[in-house]
Amino acid sequence: MTIAERWAAVQARVAAACERAGRPAGDVTIVAVSKTHPADAIRAAFAAGANDFGENYAQELATKLAELTAAPPLGAPESPGSRAHALRWHYIGRLQRNKAKLVAGKVALVHAVDSVELADELARRAGGAIQPILLAVNLAGEATKGGVTAEAAPALAAALAAVTGCSLDGLMTMPPPSDDAEASRPYFTGLRALRDRLADQLGRPLPILSMGMSHDFEVAVACGATHVRIGTAIFGSRS
Repeated sequence: MTIAERWAAVQARVAAACERAGRPAGDVTIVAVSKTHPADAIRAAFAAGANDFGENYAQELATKLAELTAAPPLGAPESPGSRAHALRWHYIGRLQRNKAKLVAGKVALVHAVDSVELADELARRAGGAIQPILLAVNLAGEATKGGVTAEAAPALAAALAAVTGCSLDGLMTMPPPSDDAEASRPYFTGLRALRDRLADQLGRPLPILSMGMSHDFEVAVACGATHVRIGTAIFGSRS
């Protein structure tokens, strides 16, 4: 299958999952995870209709930003206000503070913030813009992954909400790997419940739930995901 065909298939599956959940398809943003894939693959996905792209590595993001700015996505008109200006970047990996300058102010959303120090650095490096961020929660307590525990999330959410220059817009999580998509459901429902509690605590909405990947995004949609991070199902296997 081509990237365009894979993109269309993913769109159809997301729309069907939304229908089963009684949600409009527009409720869910598909973030095409383009890490390790070349700029030409991003151009192909953009030409097929994808707007949102996720990267895991700060230097790779910077390289692709430079390349795609110099040569706009294939098939996209170059006039001001055209769809060429609708391409949105997401940073979805763990970010070291010394790499924040490569990300801050350049992406629509940073999905995995798990410290006040990182939020402060993003705010400092955003060039006066407000950087939207998500609180990364490690609901399974996996030592190999970043994110805070559910128990530590309320205190950190309050601290992140107070960082001038960042906007805490929601939560993200990544369940333990499993071949069974249903194994992710407790983590997705747990993140939604935690989000609701934190929104009540903060007295403000936290509209974004970033959860679900190629193997379990339909379960995530059923559990309330607003952003699903899909790589393999769109771009094929990574090199």
